[in-house]
Amino acid sequence: MDMDRLRQRAWLWWLFMGLLVVLCSVLAVLQYRWTGEISVAEHERLKDALQTSLFRMAREFNQQISTAAVALLPAQDEVEQAGLEAAITARYRQWTAVGEHPRIFRRIAIALPHPNEAELKLLDLDSAQWSSQPWPTEWQHARSRAGGRPWPPAEPPASGLIEIPRFRPGEPGPSRFGPTDWLLVELNTDYVRSEVLPILVKNHLGAKNDYLVEVISNGPRHEMIYQSTSVESGQLIAGKADGQVGLFQVNAGEILMRNAGFRDPGGPPAGFGPGPPPGGPGPGGPLGPGRGRWQLSVRHRAGSLEAIVDRTRWRNLGISASLLVLLLAAVATLVRLSRKAQNLADLQMNFVTSVSHELRTPLTVIRTAAFNLRGRVAAKPDQVERYGKLIADESEKLTALVEQVMRFARAGAGRVIEDRLPVAVESLIDAGFRSSRAALDHPLLTVERDIAGGLPLILADELAMKHVVQNLLDNAVKYGLDGGNWIGLSAREAPGPEGSRWVEIRVADRGAGIPSQELAHVFDPFFRGRRALQDQVHGSGLGLNLVKKIVEAHGGSIHVNTEREKGAEFVVRIPAAPPEMQDEFAHSIG
Repeated sequence: MDMDRLRQRAWLWWLFMGLLVVLCSVLAVLQYRWTGEISVAEHERLKDALQTSLFRMAREFNQQISTAAVALLPAQDEVEQAGLEAAITARYRQWTAVGEHPRIFRRIAIALPHPNEAELKLLDLDSAQWSSQPWPTEWQHARSRAGGRPWPPAEPPASGLIEIPRFRPGEPGPSRFGPTDWLLVELNTDYVRSEVLPILVKNHLGAKNDYLVEVISNGPRHEMIYQSTSVESGQLIAGKADGQVGLFQVNAGEILMRNAGFRDPGGPPAGFGPGPPPGGPGPGGPLGPGRGRWQLSVRHRAGSLEAIVDRTRWRNLGISASLLVLLLAAVATLVRLSRKAQNLADLQMNFVTSVSHELRTPLTVIRTAAFNLRGRVAAKPDQVERYGKLIADESEKLTALVEQVMRFARAGAGRVIEDRLPVAVESLIDAGFRSSRAALDHPLLTVERDIAGGLPLILADELAMKHVVQNLLDNAVKYGLDGGNWIGLSAREAPGPEGSRWVEIRVADRGAGIPSQELAHVFDPFFRGRRALQDQVHGSGLGLNLVKKIVEAHGGSIHVNTEREKGAEFVVRIPAAPPEMQDEFAHSIG
């Protein structure tokens, strides 16, 4: 394949990779935008779902309190038959027996209006006895109401107190529908904190306890009513919460309507008094932040919902980016492997062409010599000897080529070398010299041998290592005679790791050297340098690849030192045989 076709193919590959990178970049930008839009929608969805859960939780909590208060409020006929105190006591006993939260109220009392003061009677929840008691300090708001000033917005009521006026139509007084007395019930915040709210939180916010929850009164002191574990007081206030809702939104009008059997949330029927009922907004009012006596605030334990959605967004972007990078890497690897496979296919085709040429040349020579021997040349002994030597030389070339191809096939099957035995390095070098005698027998060539004495034995397949030496010498003759007709072969002992002994064999020449762009490929199968192809130097491109495989199969290494116009030097390092084999072999020789 010529250089123009190689350049054209490389340009097409790079164009394809460039288009792929642009496409992946566009996909990454679109993915970023789409993920951002999905994240915003997901944040709104989570926020709406959380707020809906909070509304439901607040509605259920308010209904539980209203139900308990309605259960304590006696009907007018019950009061007329047994009296107010006895009727309330009976209602209380019934509630504690069958009610869902029998201990939801801490104190139950009635306020009886008098001209200048209201009398307070308190029910002992243990003995079910009534007694007159002084007004608690925190009930002064209720005291003001019961003293004859209906609906005075003087100050906010106690955070857990519910004031329920009882009306008796037709009774004389300043107002025809004015209250005759008041039922006062105060929530048991300890019970609400330990029993009621945890169940509601679990039912409406999930059993996994993913949210930090805090309930604080809306009074001036911001009394802490409830908080989940790992929450510092007030840390969910001031805009840090993911959701908020008003809690304890219970009023007297709703309780009176439910007690009278009305379910119309449009307002109390005529006869329940003018103006807003005490205890908060009407039953039809909206639930939301700031509505109700208490404020419920929640926040996700892992951070705000926005932060969680952002983390999820960046995680999704990271996964998407990783997939795009992986796609690019996979395509780049595929392109690289495809190019490598294409190059290997080209090299194999060149190998087939080269081997065909290498086979054709000696066969042609042998056939020509045999044809000549059949004629009158057979009667001339000197010509017969000449043609016989020619046939023998060409046969050796054929044998070497076939042996090299077969050895490469065995290496591909994992059988690079056969049995390894202790071998003297000097004998391997001598065998390699004898095999390369035809190439080295040149009148102008100088071969310099420098074999150190006392070299340690190596564990080697003798035939394979002989092939290594022979191949390196043949390559030095083929490519190293341009700059100077000199080849150097040396062998030395070299130190190895952890004090081990190694043998180092060097084959050097003073030729043109190996170009730097070809240096990384000299040990690749089927590779032949540009100069070898231009000068039509005989070869198959398998020699150095086999040398490398054989050396590495012996546990050694090979590398090349080269410099432009100063030749090349191949360095082979082989580990020495173990000391016990050295002694045993020396003893057997002695």
